[in-house]
Amino acid sequence: MKYRHLMAWIRALPLLLVAGISTAWSGEPRTVVLDVPGMTCKFCPITIRKALQRVPGVLEAKSDYASKTAVVTFDPDKTNVSALTEATANAGYKSHLKQQP
Repeated sequence: MKYRHLMAWIRALPLLLVAGISTAWSGEPRTVVLDVPGMTCKFCPITIRKALQRVPGVLEAKSDYASKTAVVTFDPDKTNVSALTEATANAGYKSHLKQQP
């Protein structure tokens, strides 16, 4: 009896994993560049990056002092640009979506 239950779980496991992965990545990741003009020192990018990483749905966040920008990759089904700019503002750094040429 235990053997049958074990075999049923082994056969079902791949299906459960595929179902979990497809719902976890339901949206195509989106990458945006935010202008963050208020960066004044080399520690500002760390604070901004951490604030962005705490937003649910953010997959990756990088910030750069030299260009005063943050590059954020996120799941658009879980968050949006407004939530990202709100996160930086709450950390003390106003930001806005960088205009692409």
